[in-house]
Amino acid sequence: MNSEEKLQFGSAQLGVLLSAEMCIKLLDYLELLDRWNKVYNLTAIRDPQQMVSNHLLDSLAVTPHLWAGRWLDAGCGAGLPGVVLAVVKPEWHFTLLDSNSKKTSFVQQAIIELKLRNVAVHCARVEEWQTTERFDGIISRAFTGLGEFITKTRGLMATDGRWAAMKGIAEQELATIPPGCRVERVIPLQVPGLQAARSLVIATCR
Repeated sequence: MNSEEKLQFGSAQLGVLLSAEMCIKLLDYLELLDRWNKVYNLTAIRDPQQMVSNHLLDSLAVTPHLWAGRWLDAGCGAGLPGVVLAVVKPEWHFTLLDSNSKKTSFVQQAIIELKLRNVAVHCARVEEWQTTERFDGIISRAFTGLGEFITKTRGLMATDGRWAAMKGIAEQELATIPPGCRVERVIPLQVPGLQAARSLVIATCR
């Protein structure tokens, strides 16, 4: 099974319908990531086939559980999940934030090459980033612990917004949620081709 077949088969298992254009863009993103990775070490995963499961399908797995609006990907790294989500949700807007300039430079190049018009990228530490923008959803994949994630980004959240934290086994982190906040749901995820436990924690502070 090649990368395209693996992506199409895996996304179908996740219930995420990808158009031909979306498939092309996601595979182009993966090819660009693989090329830059040889120079800048953006991800520890080197095998493109493994990247399909660990990066693309892992990001796509959360899609059915998210909501429309303006999104912040905090600690976006090489653009995961933000770039992937932006490809499959062109009607939503995504801001990608990371303090690593090599990674944000890569993300900026990916945005240009994939012709994504619903993405902005900024290089800054999330707790120091100055903006008046507020977000309907804030997501992270490998940023920090749940409690710290919420604390650091709380000032960026819109009144009715919610957090979406991509985790492995999340139970140990649930007790770290700040006062006045609560976990709405912990959603177990099955990522095709990925043996590790995955879950999505939806939290709110109201």
